[in-house]
Amino acid sequence: MRISLRFMVAVGLLLFAPVLAGCAGAPVVPSVPAVAVWDPEDVSSGDAGEQGIGEVLALRIVEAARARGLDVVERQKLLLAVEELRLGSSALADESTRLRLGRITGARRMVFGGYLAVGNRVRMDLRLVDVETGKVLRTASRTGPAGGIEALLELCGKAADDLYPGGSGGR
Repeated sequence: MRISLRFMVAVGLLLFAPVLAGCAGAPVVPSVPAVAVWDPEDVSSGDAGEQGIGEVLALRIVEAARARGLDVVERQKLLLAVEELRLGSSALADESTRLRLGRITGARRMVFGGYLAVGNRVRMDLRLVDVETGKVLRTASRTGPAGGIEALLELCGKAADDLYPGGSGGR
């Protein structure tokens, strides 16, 4: 008895079509909640620090999140949502507005923070917030010598490591 290749392919498609259709239609649920990271703010008194430092620090926090396998909402997606809602900088200063943006962009968690330089010391504070409830899930603080952007990046990295589950060090 000779079976043609076409017949075998047709039977295979009939047998596996329901399985394939189930896979295609199944919603993809992320195994870990997506995180959106806002630029840490310079809360030091006096003159404002260098422009763009908050953005560089946010990238360091994103690196720590991705190193732990967390999905991160792209910065561009956050900026597009801000633009679409026509929000100004005063509206973005309100944490509840930023949490609303998190819901719109699909983030389930958000990272907020700030840094304070006093004399020759600097402190970095971060907090991980649940977007739905606004509840602070974890906090992390690190203090060290002020030494330019390299020292600030190092502090930020250590605080971010502390912030995410599985991070080294305590809270």
